[in-house]
Amino acid sequence: MAGNISDERIPNNVDLSSDRRLQRALCDWQPSFVDWWKDMGPEGFQTSDIYLRTAVSVHASGWAHYDYVRMPEYRWGIFLQPQDEQRTIGFGDHQGEPVWQTVPGEYRNILRRIIVTQADTEPASVEQQRLLGKTAPSLYDLRNLFQVNVEEGRHLWAMVYLLHSYFGRDGREEAEELLDRRSGDKDHPRILQAFNYPITDWLHFFCFTMFTDRDGKYQLGALAESAFDPLARTTRFMLTEEAHHLFVGDTGVDRVIQRTAELMREHGDDGVRAAGGIPLDIIQRYIFLWVSLSIDLFGGEVSSNAADYFATGLKGRWKEDRYEEHTCLGESLPIERVVEGRVVTEDVPLRNAMNEVLRQAYLDDCAKAMTRWNRTLEQAGLSDRLRLPDRKFHRHIGLYAEHHFDPEGRLIDEATWEARRGEWLPSPEDEAWVRSLMQPVYEPGKVAGWIAPPRKGINGQPLEMEYVRFA
Repeated sequence: MAGNISDERIPNNVDLSSDRRLQRALCDWQPSFVDWWKDMGPEGFQTSDIYLRTAVSVHASGWAHYDYVRMPEYRWGIFLQPQDEQRTIGFGDHQGEPVWQTVPGEYRNILRRIIVTQADTEPASVEQQRLLGKTAPSLYDLRNLFQVNVEEGRHLWAMVYLLHSYFGRDGREEAEELLDRRSGDKDHPRILQAFNYPITDWLHFFCFTMFTDRDGKYQLGALAESAFDPLARTTRFMLTEEAHHLFVGDTGVDRVIQRTAELMREHGDDGVRAAGGIPLDIIQRYIFLWVSLSIDLFGGEVSSNAADYFATGLKGRWKEDRYEEHTCLGESLPIERVVEGRVVTEDVPLRNAMNEVLRQAYLDDCAKAMTRWNRTLEQAGLSDRLRLPDRKFHRHIGLYAEHHFDPEGRLIDEATWEARRGEWLPSPEDEAWVRSLMQPVYEPGKVAGWIAPPRKGINGQPLEMEYVRFA
């Protein structure tokens, strides 16, 4: 797009219309973004009218507008929570100092790396999910998929705004790279491995939005504490939208469990497949997979980078203000590690264990979801229960990456792992079965037979609403 980017075209509260330099930078970037969206966004639905919400402000009383829109014409906006003139740095070596409105030169590279890593996850998930619309179990679910997709696109815009506004030429180059990488590409993959994993069915999608987007919640929450105020204000608003993504995953898995429980009561454990459902043991293996992939996203258990992020004030803990002490000097955290074939516990300086602090908050949140899902099984009169894996299970990053553990956290040898991994992680046969059920249901109000219907519609609309109108 040439010329001026108007506030009407890109809703924002950053006074975009008066910043000519930033306008020129975003004018240069926007065509590349639109090309990327058309190439790598939802395949086959670019001309469909979707009932979507669009962010139009940061006011809780009415921050979003709902209407039908074609996705390439979606108004991706840039929003920051209002600035608090009295805000001070809440943790680390700079605690109590005024927050930064510009990037301190000594922290420029480390801060850019933090922003780019977060930004890279946004287009990655769109790429992972681009084919799912062709097998949607209902129009309700199809619309929710697209809502997640366009909001990941808006989150990319939010991060690119920071890169363009505060990092000059380096930021512009990083913004271009965000559109050049591709999820799963052998030569130019996404930065974090979970975002290179193929999402080939809707159970993968629901687990991704439940567990991997939940990692995003905690990463954004840690950045919302940042001493760099524009980043903190940006991520705080992103969390508002992220809540819907978690809702899609949480309720999606729960609806699968509910339908499986119904089929188990009608046909017995062994009759679920014949009745066109997803057996509980397959659901459990998908849970184990996505929890372990998402746990890796927090990084190593002992990390000098995490210590630096905290010390400099760039990345805090989840809800930092709930803690009484905010320097974390002289404190430690017990961490399990493998020493001479045995799991032992050692105390690690707390700053170096910040990834583990955030990971524990995440796992506590996931445990609440497991309680909800198991209540669904209990209410169906079943004794079966689902569970989270131990944090050491199926790890590729950190202290446990070179070892094998079972889902209970017991150290095992490679032969045992190879013999039993099919009990714990989805096999090709599991995934083939789930894919065989993925037949699209596009009739308003109807739902595929492997998942229960949602409890209510979107934005007060009936379940029978035509949430997607095909071109």
